[in-house]
Amino acid sequence: MKHALALVFAALAAAGAQAQATQAPTRVFRCGNTYTNDAAEAQAKGCKPMDGGNFTVIQGTRVLTPPPRAASAPAATPAAAASGSAQAGQRIDSSEQRARDADARAILEGELKKAEARQAELLKEYNNGEPEKLGPETRNYQKYLDRVAELKAAIARNEADIAGIRRELSRLTAAR
Repeated sequence: MKHALALVFAALAAAGAQAQATQAPTRVFRCGNTYTNDAAEAQAKGCKPMDGGNFTVIQGTRVLTPPPRAASAPAATPAAAASGSAQAGQRIDSSEQRARDADARAILEGELKKAEARQAELLKEYNNGEPEKLGPETRNYQKYLDRVAELKAAIARNEADIAGIRRELSRLTAAR
């Protein structure tokens, strides 16, 4: 029985070795930054054969191109023009633009009021660089210093926000 099993294993090992021997090793050629295993293509391009161990080829990603655009955009329907949704490149009438500008101005003025109120709160809490110490800050002075620095940075950010909103408002005013 042992001899029969050993004979079977020997036959399987010989068959596996024979299968590997019958497979011709694939030759890989390097053509600049590309690789190929087609000998005819490699010879035509003048590629160099690669010798050595195993090769791993990782496919790169493909660049997606946007679909081609139509030659001209379709005209807006009267219903779309009446609802106020204009397509890109189309002009809108001056009364609609004035309404949009007024809406933008109202939004910016509201944002400016919020930012100024926040600035007043921050300045009050900052107390000229000496805010009141909170619970754990009485024992840990570094926490107090960190909070003072955060308040100072928040004040600077809020001032920059206010300046930006004022610039936008002045642009709306200048556009009139």
